[in-house]
Amino acid sequence: MRGQPPKPRATLAAMFTPSQADVRRFFCSVHAKSRAGQPLEAIETIAAQWLDDHPEHHGDFSDAAAALEKMYDVEGGKTNPFLHLSMHLSISEQCSIDQPRGIRQAVELLAARRNSLHEAHHEVMECLGTMMWESQRSGRPPDGAAYIDCVQRHATRD
Repeated sequence: MRGQPPKPRATLAAMFTPSQADVRRFFCSVHAKSRAGQPLEAIETIAAQWLDDHPEHHGDFSDAAAALEKMYDVEGGKTNPFLHLSMHLSISEQCSIDQPRGIRQAVELLAARRNSLHEAHHEVMECLGTMMWESQRSGRPPDGAAYIDCVQRHATRD
């Protein structure tokens, strides 16, 4: 009808607190669009670049219905590709806005020392995972300063 605003594509809550299914659908959609040569939005382009760097996981992203059903257990020893790619995407976004403050410089230093942004991200994931685990365990907000310190320690060790 005329005069009604367009329906939003997603609610704010869904944008900032996506469900497991939302995350899996997102990566499967990006994989499909990228393979078909379809246009990608900015965040999808970043996700597609990280997907391209992980061909070992392409099978996990090629079937959205199977992706929604699959469980990844730590005990099973298989990396959860959706969590892994989500962490790459989170670190990319953190660096793009330098939040927490100092993350961009710390990641750039680590990437220069490792001569690889990809390898740097994998080390940063250890720090990010530790920060999130500590936050969940303690019931306190994530400690951005401890996170930056961890990344800087990685960047300055051989």
